[in-house]
Amino acid sequence: MTTRGTELLSDAVSALDRRSRFELVEEIRLDFPTYHPQGMAFAKGLTFLSSVEILEAPRPAADPALRTPGRGSGHVFVLDAGGLLRDIPVGDGLAYHPGGIDFDGDHVWVSVAEYRAGSRSIVYTIDPGTFEVRERFRVDDHIGWIARDPGLDLVFGGNWGSRQLYTWDTEGHLVDQWENPSHFVDYQDAQLLGPGLLLCSGISLLPQVDGGVVELGGLALVEPLRQRIRRDVPVSLFSGAGHVITRNPVTVTVDESGLLIHAAPDDGDDDGGTRILSYRII
Repeated sequence: MTTRGTELLSDAVSALDRRSRFELVEEIRLDFPTYHPQGMAFAKGLTFLSSVEILEAPRPAADPALRTPGRGSGHVFVLDAGGLLRDIPVGDGLAYHPGGIDFDGDHVWVSVAEYRAGSRSIVYTIDPGTFEVRERFRVDDHIGWIARDPGLDLVFGGNWGSRQLYTWDTEGHLVDQWENPSHFVDYQDAQLLGPGLLLCSGISLLPQVDGGVVELGGLALVEPLRQRIRRDVPVSLFSGAGHVITRNPVTVTVDESGLLIHAAPDDGDDDGGTRILSYRII
């Protein structure tokens, strides 16, 4: 994206507030097993969608670091206008849970973690032309999303619930680590908007008196190098299956008519399956 394009995108996202309205302009149903989608990025005319296939669910624990590891398989699906083009396996052993992904202009970056807090992760890149997967580095924590800033040659990520935010160089050497001061939503996906500026998206589960939960969605503008959350915006728009649209994969684009938010909040076994929903902000 050109410098002007990143400025337009950053300005458009900065203008979002709780009064912003979302108009559905496109809905693409994915007609293959999508499992539990996690992150989405557009690269070289293709759509990359990370997803986890659960073969044995972890047993929960009050402390998420004490969950059992479970078993599963990590996928990065590559889509073109005709549908599924490629299913790229990612992960290693108990590290089978891909997170939020981003495209840095050359490669798609994806972290694959054990499905429990405080565990370990492997950071990969995928060449969008050849689909070659390359391991970049490993982290002794569950990294739930990853994004590279090509201008600064740094890599940003967040752990389980994004309670800790990280900065590394491209070899995986730790540059910075800080505690997320916002407890509004847990970031699940992230996208670089410009040098040192991330759009993070995610969800909080709010308990109700009747024992149920309500999904609260949200977007945040994050400046990792300043250790600052510039802006938080709630999102209360739901899919047909009842999930808030920022539940997992989110990416944004901008065109002559303004900002578009693309999301895939539903799992393959949800009512209607996974759909990529595109909304124009009006």
